[in-house]
Amino acid sequence: MTLEMIFVLILLLTMFAVLILEAARPDMVIFSVLIILMLSGILTVDEALSGFSNEGMLTVALLFIVAGVVQKSGLINQMMNKWLKNSRSPRGSMMRFFVPTSAISAFLNNTPIVVTLTPIIKKWCEDRGIAPSKFLIPLSYATILGGMITLMGTSTNLVIHGLLLDFGLEGFSLFTLTAVGIPVTLIGLIYLFTIGYKLLPDNKGFSQRVEEEPKEYIAEIQVTEEFGQLGKSVEQAGLRDLKGLYLIEIIRGNERISPVRSTTVIQSGDRLIFTGLISTIADLQKMKGLKLVTGTTIGLDDLKDGSINLVDAVVSDQSSLLSKSIKQLRFRSRYDAGVIAVHRNNERIKSKIGDIVLKPGDSLLLLAGTDFIGKYDRSNDFFVVSPLDIPPSLKQSVKKGWFSIIMLLGMIGTVTLGWLSMFKAMALAVLVFLVVKIITPQDAKKYIHFNVLLLIASSFGIGTAMRKTGLAEWGANMLLNFGKPLGLLAILFMIYLLTNLFTEILSNSTAAVIVLPLGVEIAQTLHVDPMGIAVLIAIAASASFITPIGYQTNLIVYGPGGYRFIDYVKVGLPLSLIVMVTAVLIIYHIWF
Repeated sequence: MTLEMIFVLILLLTMFAVLILEAARPDMVIFSVLIILMLSGILTVDEALSGFSNEGMLTVALLFIVAGVVQKSGLINQMMNKWLKNSRSPRGSMMRFFVPTSAISAFLNNTPIVVTLTPIIKKWCEDRGIAPSKFLIPLSYATILGGMITLMGTSTNLVIHGLLLDFGLEGFSLFTLTAVGIPVTLIGLIYLFTIGYKLLPDNKGFSQRVEEEPKEYIAEIQVTEEFGQLGKSVEQAGLRDLKGLYLIEIIRGNERISPVRSTTVIQSGDRLIFTGLISTIADLQKMKGLKLVTGTTIGLDDLKDGSINLVDAVVSDQSSLLSKSIKQLRFRSRYDAGVIAVHRNNERIKSKIGDIVLKPGDSLLLLAGTDFIGKYDRSNDFFVVSPLDIPPSLKQSVKKGWFSIIMLLGMIGTVTLGWLSMFKAMALAVLVFLVVKIITPQDAKKYIHFNVLLLIASSFGIGTAMRKTGLAEWGANMLLNFGKPLGLLAILFMIYLLTNLFTEILSNSTAAVIVLPLGVEIAQTLHVDPMGIAVLIAIAASASFITPIGYQTNLIVYGPGGYRFIDYVKVGLPLSLIVMVTAVLIIYHIWF
């Protein structure tokens, strides 16, 4: 190995460590590595910036806008809602719901699909006494499976397509992946409807847990001079035996009293930290002298006149809010919303609201204005999963909604017939949407996930550094030396497993960009079709079923479903193995 190869390898290992430890946002970690590669001279400025002009990456950006326009119309949401109402049995409902969901995911970004459908499914389940946890992981998995069917099904496919073009190879057509994607999706769905359904936890919905197992929100109540029980013990003040509510800590100046004894005396200025049902927490406000701390001037009383909403938002794994306390973030001034409670699954947070350091998957209960969802439902910081009506600012006319859907189908047709490339078709669609004023330039900007694009564009430069220094060739030879005696089929399984491992601990696009140069080197050494290897890597990079952090949609349903990390392993590991065996055997048969 040369010094340059050793330097790049050490840099990559450090990057993996930082990403696994979640010490910083993934896009910033990978962008930092790109800058170091450029400053060290391993990459020229042009090579470092090549990912920012790559066709695959730019197509992803345009696809965000097109998918956003179609989602904005609300038509698909309405159709799915009506379709679901006719369902009766849980198994029948799964088939009725997730087959079309997978089909839609083949042509639309799956993140907004899951954000939109999570509250619909959750409410439908709770209304019928069915555990939402039986439906929400399958919702995420169904969209991931559907994304494997076409080129535009997921950003990972477009990234690999762009890389292939950079390598001077033929990229994917719209339906290159379909021969593998459809069988994998069908087999995956059959598993979810049968064995997977039995393995899913039976976590009851919110309305079912109110009496039995309340969702443990953390909320903060301040004691004022007007409180009539000052100088009395917690028990005498009536704060001990509250239904569905538990006083876990008292903060008095710099002193923290925990655990709280029944004999502890209540003083003016005490900050009482409760855990329990938000409805019971709200009842505490009726006691004169107790004030719910929201970090804002608005309170629960403002809900009555309709000017304020209760909003449930899940913190994203790409969020800029991570690793900072609510107080440090200045949440109220930043979003014009008050955090009244925080829920972290299976973990009691003993802290006042402002001191809670946010983690991916945390549920924030917010008091916010009626325009909050319109402003932030597409924020990279959190996913709004509150089952509220679509605000007027998001509603479009039915004509505009149908026009956007017909436009999308028309663009898919032009790509299928070979009249336009995917990039040109999406660029034309965005131009038409702007010209006919279905969206404004400001809307288009809001739909784009810039942190995702930064991660993808930066990853291209890292892939270039691996090829340029010879590290990709070295890695390919190492893998071949081990796998050659076992045959080509064993090598394909090894490439799949390596890609899938990176996907689960890093991200799908990063995994694809790191492994594809190795795959192309292996294909050239073995004199086999690199397209088969590329399809293999695309499927493996998307097949993130084992952890909630490997794919955004898994994280979105994590909180609302009341899941634990182990639930993803139990349900996702068999599915991951089924998808791997099915995909590798089909790819081996078709391309090799």
